Amino acid sequence: MRTLAPAGRPAGASPATPDRPSAAAAAAAATAPHGERLDRYDIAILHELQRDARLSNAELSTRIGLSPAPTWRRVKWLETQRYITGYRAELDRRKLGLGVLAFVRVDAERSAGEATRELEDAIRRLPEVISCHYISGAGTFELQVIVTDLEAFSQFSIKTLLNLPNVKDIHTSFSLGEVKSGAALPLSHL
Repeated sequence: MRTLAPAGRPAGASPATPDRPSAAAAAAAATAPHGERLDRYDIAILHELQRDARLSNAELSTRIGLSPAPTWRRVKWLETQRYITGYRAELDRRKLGLGVLAFVRVDAERSAGEATRELEDAIRRLPEVISCHYISGAGTFELQVIVTDLEAFSQFSIKTLLNLPNVKDIHTSFSLGEVKSGAALPLSHL
């Protein structure tokens, strides 16, 4: 028979405080059904999967300090809630012969809803465009375009970009070197 410490706590167990719940309370919280807010285990999962999305569930559970079954359930919940929207390999564009990264501001002819949607749809279909954002200030969209070389970009801009629906003008800047890319999202605010 085990002896009990004061207040029914097993002997040797550390007391729970408002800042540090008991081990049993922490385990119950880790495996409890999910609320609307992310907790420390969810944030740890997001952090670890951003660093290495190929982690096995067993390795992920070890890194975050939770057993495999609740870790798996939490990953599935994060996917269902669209915190995790996909998994992909990060490729070296230069090794693949894609030496030019251009930032292209697209000025649209007009900003009417239908005309803008038509331009958006056309941009989405271009594999050379790896990202597209609405921007403030001058211009309508900021694109990141990757192609093999300057000649390929010249042809792409003349034959494709300038012929997209409702495009008035384009303005291009070229990357001269990457300082940081493909970075994980900051999670310290959570």
